[in-house]
Amino acid sequence: MSNVGLILNLLLAVLLVATLVMGWRLNRRLAALRDSHDGFALAVRELDGAAARAEQGLADLRAATDEAIDVLGDRIEKGRGLALKLERLIDQAPAAARPVELPARLRPEAADDGVAERRLGALLAAAREVRPPRVQAGAPTGARGRPAFDDELFEDLPLTLDDVRGAPR
Repeated sequence: MSNVGLILNLLLAVLLVATLVMGWRLNRRLAALRDSHDGFALAVRELDGAAARAEQGLADLRAATDEAIDVLGDRIEKGRGLALKLERLIDQAPAAARPVELPARLRPEAADDGVAERRLGALLAAAREVRPPRVQAGAPTGARGRPAFDDELFEDLPLTLDDVRGAPR
C-alpha cells in the first residue's frame, strides 16, 4: 500500500471514531430529553387533574352559595313579614298597653343599691328556672325532642294583641 492510501485510511478511521463519539453523546442527550419529556407529560397530567378538581370544587362552591342565598333570602323575607306584622300589632295596641313612664319612686336611679340587687337577683333566679320546652303536636323536633331552631323563630306567632301581652282570651 502506498503512503497516500495509508493516510487516507488513517483519516477515515479518525473520522469514524469521531462519528462514534458524537453519536454516543447525541444518544445520551436524546435519552435525557425523552426522560424529561416523560416527566413533563406526567406533570401536565397531574396539573390537568388538579385543574379538574378545582373546577369541581368551584362548581360545588357555587351550588352551596346559591343554596345559601335561597335559604337566607327566605329567612329575610320571613323576617320582614314578621317585622311588618309586629308593627301592625304595635300600631293597633290600645294606649293602655303602651309603655308608661314609671313614677319617680320606682325609677332605677331612685332605688337604693340593696333593693336593686335583690330585684336583679330575683330576676336572674326566675330566668334560671328550668322550664319544659314548648313542643306542639306534629311539629318536627330536633335533638332531645326540642323543636327545631327555625320552628321556634318563625312558627306559631301570636296573631292578636292579647296573645302578645299574654292575657287569656
